[in-house]
Amino acid sequence: MPTIETDEHKALRSAVAALGKRHGRAYDREALWSEAAKLGYLGVNLPEAYGGGGGGISELSIVLEELGAAGCPLLMLVVSPAICGTVIARFGTDAQRQYWLPALADGSRLMAFGITEPDAGSNSHRITTTVRRDEDTGDWILKGRKVFISGVDIADATLIVGRTEDARTGRLKPCLFIVPRDAPGFTRRPIDMELDAAEKQFELTLDDVRLPADALVGDEDAGLLQLFAGLNPERIMTAAFAIGMGRYALAKAVEYARDRQVWNTPIGAHQAIAHPLAQAHIDLELARLMMQKAARLYDAGDDTGAGEAANMAKYAAGEACVQAVDQAVHTLGGNGLTREYGLASLITASRVARIAPVSREMILNYVSHQTLGLPKSY
Repeated sequence: MPTIETDEHKALRSAVAALGKRHGRAYDREALWSEAAKLGYLGVNLPEAYGGGGGGISELSIVLEELGAAGCPLLMLVVSPAICGTVIARFGTDAQRQYWLPALADGSRLMAFGITEPDAGSNSHRITTTVRRDEDTGDWILKGRKVFISGVDIADATLIVGRTEDARTGRLKPCLFIVPRDAPGFTRRPIDMELDAAEKQFELTLDDVRLPADALVGDEDAGLLQLFAGLNPERIMTAAFAIGMGRYALAKAVEYARDRQVWNTPIGAHQAIAHPLAQAHIDLELARLMMQKAARLYDAGDDTGAGEAANMAKYAAGEACVQAVDQAVHTLGGNGLTREYGLASLITASRVARIAPVSREMILNYVSHQTLGLPKSY
């Protein structure tokens, strides 16, 4: 799929595609994660001073997209280096950077990200996980619940979004805390998902989890600035995840349409088959262009511009992915639902890109309010 990229980006894309091809759809997550780490792909966005590749989300999105296009996406790339690594690199203390970034880059440590709550949904202002300070010890004490948190069982710690009370106004403000997996009072329960994915989903309970003062990431008063420093890369990487999945499904459908004959010509010669596949390709390419724009804006430090573009990229990629998967299954007919061709499981997986980490409706709200200046309905 041609695109506007530097020679370095093209070389990275080619190398990651080769890695993905070696592992394929029947990949082992741990084995692929380990090899990607050795090749330097996990930390390609992290600073060179801490063992990373010195690139940005532009490079990391290429890694995830190409692995997805080969049928072996690594969902934790969205979480560990993209969200958590970025936040720690930008706002963490020297000690936090020294401890976490080299380990995230070489794959020896993983970090999960906990923001979603049962009653908060897309409204981060309704997060009820509260954080109070023990004035005697200086410790932080966290209490609350989180849901749909990926990979907590394989993560060494979870970056938790909580809310502290502003002493001046009494209002609650978001803050980020590193919670080790073995912290007393920090428990997890697997959520039974009808989703064929290597990474599992969990509900978390924080029952008066006590953390040292240095568990806080960044400035206690920074609020939403630090939070969106992680959420914008999350949206860009979700777009990469969706585009890769869509490309994988489309490639399977195109191969089938070239070979399958019912009468005297391959079914791909018929416009009823060919045109929807061509449209799927166009939509994926357009989504990729918006994803690249968002990544470049973010890497250039334009958080405002990146926020708009990241939401648009996530929306476009989610829609393109669902349509590509649907058309791929439709092209194969009954074969599209067999395990042999491996497309049926993508019907459920492709929905993830539409509903997470933010729904398509909330993105439309964002664009109508922030971009078009229309009044809010809530």
